[in-house]
Amino acid sequence: MGIPKIIHYCWFGRNPLPELAQKCIESWKKYFPDYEIKEWNEDNYDVNKIPYIKEAYEAKKYAFVSDYVRFDILYQYGGVYFDTDVEVIKPFDEILKNGPFMGCERNGTESDDSNIAVAPGLGIAATAGMPIYKEILEDYNNSHFCSDGNYSAVKTVVLFATEPLLKHGLQSGDHVQEVAGLKIYPKEYFAPKDVDTKKLIITKNTYSIHHYDASWAEWYDKREGERGPKLRKFFGKWLGNKINITIYVIQKYGFFGAIKKAFIRKKK
Repeated sequence: MGIPKIIHYCWFGRNPLPELAQKCIESWKKYFPDYEIKEWNEDNYDVNKIPYIKEAYEAKKYAFVSDYVRFDILYQYGGVYFDTDVEVIKPFDEILKNGPFMGCERNGTESDDSNIAVAPGLGIAATAGMPIYKEILEDYNNSHFCSDGNYSAVKTVVLFATEPLLKHGLQSGDHVQEVAGLKIYPKEYFAPKDVDTKKLIITKNTYSIHHYDASWAEWYDKREGERGPKLRKFFGKWLGNKINITIYVIQKYGFFGAIKKAFIRKKK
C-alpha cells in the first residue's frame, strides 16, 4: 500500500496564514502537483480529544496542538505532513518511492546517540495505521501539556518522536537508515538550515528547507528548545531537563516569580 497523495498541514488559532506559510504552500503545489492539500484546524478537528492538546489549545500554544494532530491524522489517513515553514525545492519522487519517512535536524555522533534529533516538523510521511505512530500517540495520551496550570512543556515533539525511534534501533550518523518501518533521512535532506545558527548548506541530497519560523513562540520558548539538547548531552537527560525548565521558568516569570511558583507547588 502506497502513501496516499495528500499533504496535511495544521493551522490552529484562527489567525491568517503569514506570507512565509503561503510561499511554502505554493512550493508544495509546485512539486506535488497531483496531491490534495488539506488544512486541519478547529473546524475539522476536535481540540478536546485528549488532555494534552486541550491544555495546549487553552494556553494558546497552537504549535503544540499541531504536534499531536500530525501524528493522529497520519495514523488515521496516511499521507504527507509539512510544517507551514517548510519550503520544498525539488520533487520528492525518490523519497516517496522508498516509503514512509522522517528526517533528522541533528545527526548526532557515532559516540553519542543522545544528540540525534528526529524532527517531525521537517516533513513526515506514512501509510495509515503504522505501529510507530500508535506508539507516539499513546505517549501523548499519557502526557499533560501543563503542570499545575502553568506552561512547562519540556518534552518537545522532537523528543516524542526521537525517544521511541531510539528504542527501535535509531543510531547517530549521516546515513539513511530504516527504523520501525520508516526511512530516517539525515540532516542534509530536509534540514539544511542549522536550527541554532540558521546557516544554510544545500547539497545534491537536499529536498526541502525548514525555515524555523516559530512565529507562535515567545523568546523564552525558543531558548528552551535551543538549550535543551545541549543541557541533556552535558548533564544527562534527567538533570538536563531539570536545569532547562528551571531556566525557562526564571526567564518567563522572573527570579522572584519563579521562587513564588516553586513555593506554591511545594505547599501543594
